Amino acid sequence: MRDDATATTPSAYAYPLLIKQLLHTSFVQAPDQEIVYRGQVRMTYSTLRERIARLANGLNQLGARHGSTVAVMDWDSHRYLECYFAVPMMGAVLQTVNVRLSPAEIAYTINHAGAEILFVHTDFLPVVEAIKDQLETVRTFVWIDEEGSEASTHSIPFSTEYEAMLAASSDRYDFPDFDENTRATTFYTTGTTGLPKGVYFSHRQLVLHTITVMAALSSPESGQRFHRGDVYMPLTPMFHVHAWGMPYIATVLGVKQVYPGRYMPDRLVQLVRDEGVTFSHCVGTILHMMLNCPEARSADFSKWKIIIGGGALTHGLARAALERGIDIFAGYGMSETCPVLSLAQLPPGAEALDADEQLRLRCKTGLPIPLVDLRVVNENMEEVVHDGKAYGEIVARAPWLTQGYLNNPEASAHLWSGGYLHTQDIANIDPTGNLQITDRMKDVIKSGGEWVSSLEIESLISLYPGVAEVAVIGISDEKWGERPVALVVLHEGAVVTEDDIKRHVLTFSTTGRISKYAVPQIVRFVDALEKTSVGKANKKWLRAQFA
Repeated sequence: MRDDATATTPSAYAYPLLIKQLLHTSFVQAPDQEIVYRGQVRMTYSTLRERIARLANGLNQLGARHGSTVAVMDWDSHRYLECYFAVPMMGAVLQTVNVRLSPAEIAYTINHAGAEILFVHTDFLPVVEAIKDQLETVRTFVWIDEEGSEASTHSIPFSTEYEAMLAASSDRYDFPDFDENTRATTFYTTGTTGLPKGVYFSHRQLVLHTITVMAALSSPESGQRFHRGDVYMPLTPMFHVHAWGMPYIATVLGVKQVYPGRYMPDRLVQLVRDEGVTFSHCVGTILHMMLNCPEARSADFSKWKIIIGGGALTHGLARAALERGIDIFAGYGMSETCPVLSLAQLPPGAEALDADEQLRLRCKTGLPIPLVDLRVVNENMEEVVHDGKAYGEIVARAPWLTQGYLNNPEASAHLWSGGYLHTQDIANIDPTGNLQITDRMKDVIKSGGEWVSSLEIESLISLYPGVAEVAVIGISDEKWGERPVALVVLHEGAVVTEDDIKRHVLTFSTTGRISKYAVPQIVRFVDALEKTSVGKANKKWLRAQFA
């Protein structure tokens, strides 16, 4: 037999794909670049290097070892960025706790992950006080104190405080090599049914996701790019899918980073203005809140690029953003995919297209990024034709997809049925390869024998003057099976009637863009839409309330 394996010199370094390798470039090329927290704390990448080492030494003193799980309950901060690196670089596992879950769900996720050490920001003391006796594996609590936050009365047995621990620790740590397939992070999905499910990612997966998304974001001819001249601020919680992996990318590039703490629209707008933020990502709800807050009225957003994910980018929101000068576009992924699978970046020559066509392309689900094998298949796992009409479920393969749900083999087997990760998103692909999600499997409306896209109806209604937010759900109907109902939030002072919305949607039906069954049977005006913990419309709750 031939031995085709590459010959290896005994002294050669194998270079495992570990998170620590992401730090080499920025520490050499951008040691004096700023990292800013809330406009109040400023430090450099050189300081970040020291604080990562101090954090690792502090955790080591607290008993963290290879394979230990360290859980964090904090706002988006420089501290979280330090945890993104120090914890997995030790060989431990970082659990990013979704602080927007109910106390019972938070306790469940911490126990299920087997967290031994728990970092708790002052603002979350009441939650941890309520659940501390339910925590089965946590043996050490670390308090994250912060100026301006008032500590409530509690009996949590904290071992130390975050800054005090760092101050008492050495700024040198020899981060070891180990298997690149070692688990680095764990967090929990926020589905509307059942208990949260744990997803997990290895060092190799996070490094490959970082490199590939960085390449994809640098590839456009102009616009919708992320480069070394940008100023980055996340508007996605750092507990949610590693803030879409962007803090890792920003750190590799050595760009100025701005972390906003707790999300308050006026403060976010101030940070964009005062810190010169040029690149962010968020769900549409956050951007909508920012554009409509008082501070935004005089703000200049002309240098700001934003990826919208976690839900469809409606034409109405995209148009409102473009009118303010924002270079907005959609991205797609999910908790199980680390998360990025596709981006809706404009192709070369797009400037020759009319404004409506450019808007449409920005709102598509986009093109798969490199290394992603993404398909739309029918129930027999057969790929549908790429005509922009045939629909099926999105399935995917990529080197960074979670390999299963933590300690849940049955759900893991279902997720990976047939050797592809099943997203449960319904979509079509057009002849140019662009993906367009039409619905989640659980949200699709079947009316008059046809599948009706709630996302398409939402996007059309969002274009009507005075509409701030909209969610479309299906309710049972004896004649048609289901009919769509539109739940609409209006801008303050707007006067819009049910018939106005129905006539508006009907115009798209008469031109053949949508089915006649897509015209909402009922339009309800509501003060607000119930959201999930990550800012998506909670359609299960809405269906239960309005059915």
